[in-house]
Amino acid sequence: MVNNILDGKKIASSIQSDIEQQVKTLKQSGVVPGLTVIIVGDNPASITYVTNKKRTSERLGMNSALLELPESTTELELVNKIVELNNDPTVHGILVQLPLPRHIDESKIIHAISPEKDVDGFHPINVGKFVIGEESFLPCTPYGIMEMLHFEGIDVAGKHVVVVGRSNIVGKPMGLMMLKNNATVTYVHSKTVDVSSITKQADILIVAVGKAKFITSEFVKDGAIVIDVGMNRDENGKLCGDVDFENVRNIASFITPVPGGVGPMTITMLMKNTLESAKKLST
Repeated sequence: MVNNILDGKKIASSIQSDIEQQVKTLKQSGVVPGLTVIIVGDNPASITYVTNKKRTSERLGMNSALLELPESTTELELVNKIVELNNDPTVHGILVQLPLPRHIDESKIIHAISPEKDVDGFHPINVGKFVIGEESFLPCTPYGIMEMLHFEGIDVAGKHVVVVGRSNIVGKPMGLMMLKNNATVTYVHSKTVDVSSITKQADILIVAVGKAKFITSEFVKDGAIVIDVGMNRDENGKLCGDVDFENVRNIASFITPVPGGVGPMTITMLMKNTLESAKKLST
C-alpha cells in the first residue's frame, strides 16, 4: 500500500505562519499575546517541553515567560503565584507543566487557573462547556489532531474512530471531538476484552496509552488512518510512539511519525489558544 505520512511538523509550520500574522495584526492595536509557563522541580522531560513552548511563542512574536520553581514549592505558594498571574492583564495564557511533585494536588492547581486564561483547556468550566457544545478552550493535543486531519482534507463524519486510552488530557476529549464531528466512537482501555478485535474495526485509530510500540499490524485494518500520541523510549533509548511504526506503516493509509507527528501540533494549538485568549481579553 502507498504510504502517506501525516507530517505534523509541516502542518504545524503552516498554521504557525498564520498565527504569526495574526499576532502582528493584534500588536498594531497595542495588544501583545502573553503566555506564562510554570514548571515546578527539575523533571528533564518537562524542562524540554516548556523550553520548546517558550521558544515557539517567542518566535511567533508573543510575550513569553517561564517561571521555574523549586521542587520544595508548596501548593499554597503555587496557587498564590497563579492568582497573581490571573490578575495580570499582560498575561493571556497560563500553563502549569504536568506532572507536578507529589505533595501538590494537580486538580487544585488546575482549578486555580482562571478559565479565561486556561489555554491548556483543562479547567472543569472549559471541559464542561466543551462537552455541551459551548465555545471554550480545547485541550491542545486532541485539538491538534483534529486540525491535522482537517488540513489533510480527511472528513471524519461517518467514520468509526477507535480511541485507545481514556485520559482526561487526550483520550476522553479526543473521542468527544470526534463525536462532535459526526464520527462513531469506541473507547478501548485497560479493562477492554480482546482489544485487537475492536481496534481492527477502526477507520481512524488514535493511540494514547504510553506503551512503546504497543500497537502492531495485528491491531490495524488495511487502509486505516493511524494517529500515534505516544512519546516513549525503545530498548535502544530511541524516541518512539505507542505504535510500532515500521510494522504498521505498510498497511495504514495515513500514519503519524514519532517524533514529528502529533507533538508539533500540540504546541501549535497552545499558541492558537493563547492568541484567541488575547483577542477576547483585549476586547
